[in-house]
Amino acid sequence: MLTPVLLSGGVGSRLWPVSRESHPKQFLALTGELSMLQETLRRTSGLEAAAPIVVCNEEHRFMVAEQLRQLDLQPSALILEPQGRNTAPALALAALQSVAMDPESILLVLPADHVITDVEAFIAAVEKSLPLAGEGKLMTFGVVPTAPETGFGYIKCGPGLAADLYELERFVEKPDAAAARDYLESGGYLWNSGMFLLRAQTYLEELGARAPDIFSCCERAMRAATTDMYFVRPDAQLFEQCPSDSIDYAVMEKTDAGAVVSLNCGWSDVGAWSALWDVAERDADGNVFRGDVIMDNCRGSYFRSESRLVAATGVENLVVVETADAILIADRDKVQDVKRIVTALKQQQRTEATLHRRVYRPWGCYEALITAERFQVKRIIVNPGQRLSLQMHHHRAEHWIVVKGTAEVTCEDKVFMLAEDESTYIPLGHKHRLANPGYIPLEIIEVQSGTYLGEDDIVRFEDVYGRSQ
Repeated sequence: MLTPVLLSGGVGSRLWPVSRESHPKQFLALTGELSMLQETLRRTSGLEAAAPIVVCNEEHRFMVAEQLRQLDLQPSALILEPQGRNTAPALALAALQSVAMDPESILLVLPADHVITDVEAFIAAVEKSLPLAGEGKLMTFGVVPTAPETGFGYIKCGPGLAADLYELERFVEKPDAAAARDYLESGGYLWNSGMFLLRAQTYLEELGARAPDIFSCCERAMRAATTDMYFVRPDAQLFEQCPSDSIDYAVMEKTDAGAVVSLNCGWSDVGAWSALWDVAERDADGNVFRGDVIMDNCRGSYFRSESRLVAATGVENLVVVETADAILIADRDKVQDVKRIVTALKQQQRTEATLHRRVYRPWGCYEALITAERFQVKRIIVNPGQRLSLQMHHHRAEHWIVVKGTAEVTCEDKVFMLAEDESTYIPLGHKHRLANPGYIPLEIIEVQSGTYLGEDDIVRFEDVYGRSQ
């Protein structure tokens, strides 16, 4: 049976300030109404396939689960990597899980953060590759290049096997401009998409032969894994010993079973803001904009506003991205360098490098509106039917004001309801819980006051999501 495997461990730092470690690009709606992860899942709906396997890290597990729930889709497994170890171990975990369910399973391996505009062409390429994958070929998808791109790795095609199907001769690292032009003109090179189609058992056998340390660590970690609903947790101590390597380096560059299918489907790995400009519909002056944007005499630029008006006049070839706590301005041809800004922010220990003002939790999200000495104001949204943990704080008291929906409040031994425009006070040290019993999102304003307002000042007594301190 064909099983989609989504690899969702990336950070996407070149798309800062929208993409950050706490909420990376695969969970963002960058090109439409759905997130990139959801678009990837939706893309596989045209295939006859089993429920997907998703590999992500522990921190993002509830975001993945919620985005699958929004699509009314239940995964066959959601594998939680204890640490990021690149794509070869991530796929090994998925392959071991899949083989345990179906020894003959074929895996369609997809990064969760790519764009494909021609889904029919993508589906056709998958179906064309399935017979070879079933015979034991490790298929990779090579994208027909449209420009001498220096930001992608390339695949050199070998002898043809059938229409658009080739032996895999070799992988080529990101070239310089001259080499990229030669590759484009030769017609024998394709962009390396990082997508694969392969028998799970074949991949494990090749991994065991080519990278035995990775195979051994993953096998032992999965043998000792724990399962909670569809969450699968490989043993953290055993997985920590696993070397870090990509599928390309660990297996594909060494195997004799590699093959490639040529793919022309409007693919992009959305590795930088310029890629979003490339794939979006542009106006007559070559501009792309999302959100509250006013332009005057602008050309070839990308504007994105998330929380306020962005106005621009007389500019050209710019990327301007606004969020609640940061604004990026860059030359559209220099956006690969955004990663250096993220590095500098981390060196300065700035929270903007990793955290958004809006922080997502399994029950909903919160946003810090005002932060000052001894007080903080937050906007909290609790999804229908969800509840926060039963908790208390050593250093702060809280006032809650309901602005939308209905709140169920627990404070010590009292349980009561609050409607819109009603409020309550939670004294320091009191056990409390907030829940949404209704059918619409609950929105409250929370005013915290005290000597310490950090998120680590939480003592949990009960939690439906299995969280501890």
